[in-house]
Amino acid sequence: MSPSYLSAIAWTSGMARCYRRPYDAPMDAYAHVAVAVEDSPGSHKALEEAARMASLIGARLSVLHVTSIPMPPPYMGEGGVFLPDPEVMQAAALTWLKEMVEHVPGAQPQVLEGHPPEAVCQWAADNGVDLLVAGAERGRVERLLLGSFALHLARHAPCDILLARPDRG
Repeated sequence: MSPSYLSAIAWTSGMARCYRRPYDAPMDAYAHVAVAVEDSPGSHKALEEAARMASLIGARLSVLHVTSIPMPPPYMGEGGVFLPDPEVMQAAALTWLKEMVEHVPGAQPQVLEGHPPEAVCQWAADNGVDLLVAGAERGRVERLLLGSFALHLARHAPCDILLARPDRG
């Protein structure tokens, strides 16, 4: 791995092509790497990059997945609304996450609950994360309509971030 690999943390958004922030600390300054995942190509790439970095520098690796209970629209009556059991959702998410990281040595799966970008940032702050890795794969239209998880991390994460794009092919 070249020293320049960790010399800058870059993110992209629809408004700005790329922002680079030089990082002068030694590579071993990253003692705790966390990666936020979902079932998407960008998340798989982020997990791959985070695992590779954590292995190379000897950092602890936490793999985060966030569940959130969808709220029914206010115009729906209560008779036909089905809300999933939060405990069942958490258990299913943990089972899925453990399967996802079973090939990653030393990975510690963590299932969080809440609004994904806020939950990840709060967990990172509470647990001393030095580097947060996430996938970045949405197009401009999706970002405008749905918001950007990656952009929220870039603005609010309490630590450095690395955004991994899925392989294009």
